[in-house]
Amino acid sequence: MYHYYAEDIALGSFYDTYVLFMIYMFLPIPFIKPPLALGISVSMIYTGYFVYFMSSTYHYELTEISTYDYMSLDVAHYVCFNLLGAFFRYMSEIIIRSSFLDRHQYVLEDIWLRNARKQELKLLHNILPPQIARPIQDYIRNRIIADKDGVGHPNLIFERIISIQLHPLVSILYADVVNYTYLTTTLSVETLVSLLHDLYARFDMAAIRFKVQRIKFLGDCYYCVAGLVRSNPDHAKSCVELGLSMIRHIREVRYKSYREEWKVDIDMRIGVHSGDLFAGVVGKAKLQYDVWGTDVKIANRLESTGRAGYVHISKQVLHMLGDEYEVEPGPEGAVSDEFLKHHNIVTYLIKSGDPEILTDSTYSLKIIESWSVIGVSRENSLYDSASVELHNELHKMPVGGLKIMDLFSCKKVQKVEEVEEEEEKFRDMSLFWLHFRDPSHEWNYMRQPDYMFKISILLAWFIGVSLVVMQLIDQKNPSWITNVIDVVLLVGLSTLLFITWYKTICYCRHGDRELYTLTYSLFSHFIFRSADYIQKSLVVRMCIYMYVIIVYFAILSIMLAGCSRDEYEVLMIDSKLYHYDLDANMCFHPWVMSNMVSLIIGMSFIFTRIPFMAKTLVGGMETIIYMVLLFFQFEFIFHHSPTTNPFFFTEYAHSMLIVMTLVSMYLMERQTEFNNKVNFSWRVELMKKQRDAHLTNESILIMLNNILPSHVVNVYLTSLAKGELYYENYDMVAVMFASIKDFNIDLANLRLLNEIISEFDKLLSFYKDYYMVEKIKIVSCTYMAACGLDLALSDGISREYGSIKDEVERARQARASLGDQSQNNEEVVFVLTTFALDMMRTLWAFNNLYLMQHMPYDRALSTGIMSIGISCGQVMAGVVGASQPHYDIWGDPVNMASRMDSTGVPGKIQVTENTALILREFGIQCNYRGMTMVKGRGQIPTYFVGIDEDYYFKNHGDSARRPRHGDGQTRNFLLEQRESNAVPTDNIKNNDFQM
Repeated sequence: MYHYYAEDIALGSFYDTYVLFMIYMFLPIPFIKPPLALGISVSMIYTGYFVYFMSSTYHYELTEISTYDYMSLDVAHYVCFNLLGAFFRYMSEIIIRSSFLDRHQYVLEDIWLRNARKQELKLLHNILPPQIARPIQDYIRNRIIADKDGVGHPNLIFERIISIQLHPLVSILYADVVNYTYLTTTLSVETLVSLLHDLYARFDMAAIRFKVQRIKFLGDCYYCVAGLVRSNPDHAKSCVELGLSMIRHIREVRYKSYREEWKVDIDMRIGVHSGDLFAGVVGKAKLQYDVWGTDVKIANRLESTGRAGYVHISKQVLHMLGDEYEVEPGPEGAVSDEFLKHHNIVTYLIKSGDPEILTDSTYSLKIIESWSVIGVSRENSLYDSASVELHNELHKMPVGGLKIMDLFSCKKVQKVEEVEEEEEKFRDMSLFWLHFRDPSHEWNYMRQPDYMFKISILLAWFIGVSLVVMQLIDQKNPSWITNVIDVVLLVGLSTLLFITWYKTICYCRHGDRELYTLTYSLFSHFIFRSADYIQKSLVVRMCIYMYVIIVYFAILSIMLAGCSRDEYEVLMIDSKLYHYDLDANMCFHPWVMSNMVSLIIGMSFIFTRIPFMAKTLVGGMETIIYMVLLFFQFEFIFHHSPTTNPFFFTEYAHSMLIVMTLVSMYLMERQTEFNNKVNFSWRVELMKKQRDAHLTNESILIMLNNILPSHVVNVYLTSLAKGELYYENYDMVAVMFASIKDFNIDLANLRLLNEIISEFDKLLSFYKDYYMVEKIKIVSCTYMAACGLDLALSDGISREYGSIKDEVERARQARASLGDQSQNNEEVVFVLTTFALDMMRTLWAFNNLYLMQHMPYDRALSTGIMSIGISCGQVMAGVVGASQPHYDIWGDPVNMASRMDSTGVPGKIQVTENTALILREFGIQCNYRGMTMVKGRGQIPTYFVGIDEDYYFKNHGDSARRPRHGDGQTRNFLLEQRESNAVPTDNIKNNDFQM
């Protein structure tokens, strides 16, 4: 405008393309509508400039049709460039938002995964020491990865990954709750679980404070070792201090029970001994860390012969303590104990102080809350903790792989960690082409489907139509070849447009729901499949891309072919000499041609999901070809077209427009490609994080199934993860204790014990899946299991969550529909007794077959004979413990099953009278043994399950189910059997029952 009014020089609107580039591509304006409105406004201003100023210079009349033809060329040019800019902003908005979401999800996954791994390690290391836990963790992960379905079985059977280690010079503490039987038989399940959870949580906290590792607790027995995992010179003192602390803690709980009217008279009996032991894990399921050795037995005997309120120690411990404690001579029971006398153990007592309320009791209960974080669900706290990291990640969002200012900066403004992180982002991509240096990574990136392909086709169709319109306006009399090329372009692009948009049209007509329920014709299905195939095939998209570029240039070629350079030069010279206006239609208009080439270059780069290298090569070739035409073939025509600046050659103005378009599009597409590839890398990393998170999820689930029964795990992850207590109550559960007698604990025999327990675990896997037999624990050479621990059979659980409540109700209704016979769930007794018999068969096979085949036969390695005790009745169950969740069962059947085992006979299954009544109803013969002395119960009648020499049950007459004992017939029969077949207990010898 300045040159027009000041110097009467008419110039072309050269900077309109640059301004549109800047509006859409480089101005930091969010969203699409503001830049679109600004671009349209600028286009209208330039159009007005063309109408009101350029027309007067070239004497265009607004009433002439040709004037509007030339104006429409500029309008088409502006419309196309606004479409290119809007498409770029649309794609850029999608990329930026997806980048933010991908990074947001990646950071959350990373934070959650780190927390899950910490929880996994915390859980595992509270079960097993790190040196034992590490191979278990690796084994679980490898098994999950090897699983074809990608999900490890929760009840995993471990295969030979644990070794038993010798630990010299450690201290062992055994603690026993006095009057524990009174607790389990008088308190309600809720009160019992609450009391034990409180008590064991205090013990766990004290063990952590004194650096003593808890091994496990067995009902009323709690034992741990100092100096086991980490070397501790004061291991004896740590155990003694822990014992004294436990006495104070249990007295505080007793005081609390009196305040809350529980009134439980409980105390602690502690035994501590120093020596050597073996530690490790045996078996293949429900892995539990345990200790063995003579010194372990001594510590156990010190506890059993000790005195309530005292720490009973051996002379070895006293030598390590010095004169710090006041000691008393050991009790009479220890002096007369045969086992202690055999090992020359002299004992002493350390008395606890007066009962007092601990000042750190509030602190001691914090560990209960600390354990409540275990869980694999995503809690809101994780998102809260991620806010700071997300805020920092916003500053790291990539805007391009090249920072020019850093090349000239002498200051080191970034930290080393930030520099390494930035280099990590860019080192996998080349600087110019932005391709991944890893060919497989690049191939996976290029193989991604192009879900925006239909938008690219729509834009290509608009550009193609605009090019045809420009060509028809510029050429008043097109040839038949021009018409053919125009038809080929329009038909081809319209066909592609129809294929890619057909599904969208159907969606708009029928809606989302009807789209997938309607039955379409074969033609429609063919179009659907074709569109999907084009989206997913890089080769097909590349062919379509090259077709579009070729037909675009075919239009330009026709325009160039219709112009005679020599004739134009002669007529131009004549018009200057004779002062007449040259026919503007005799040749192409240079600025129209340059604008069309700019549009084609823009379309070459804007097309989505085409390799960036291919776009750059195509754009470069288009620029080079046009430069050759501009400076060599049609230099005269371009030179005599309007320029954009005074004293600036016109051909340079044209070349600058093309070069600047190429550079702008390259930089724009480079930024888009960089963001796309960074997003792809993040998605790949995110998938790895998700796989790792899934792996951690599964491993935590497997470890929980290794600690808790399967039916408790799901409830544990909901209720106990929130710090709530979990308990159950059953009317009928069968409990079994099976012990290998006369088993000498040494390294060779521990290897045999591992093999035996492993065989039992394999057997258990069948009973567990089909008959709900649950392994509770292993204590030295004793295998404890129970049958009937199923939520569907529970009379009451602490909280019934959603589907669990429904399943329990359905199971109860199903059992009620079976009639009165199944209401007491007495089948569990038969199932567990069958399992016990299978264990005896397994041990016989191991003794007689395995040892001979797998190792030199040595009678000294004989694994001994098993005695088994079974009882049944009402049982309470729950999860207690702070640093390590522990599922345990309590009640008279548990105590009686243990007594049946300890007072039993090797090679026999000893049961209580009510258990014998139930077994007889299943047709199993039970032989009256006699009156047996049972601790806490006195003389009670016991029975042996009838087993023949081939390890089959002896049937009681016919195998039909007998009348129920409520009618008195079964009980009368057993009473008669007592009198006729009573066998004095003293006359039974172990040799009578050898295999």
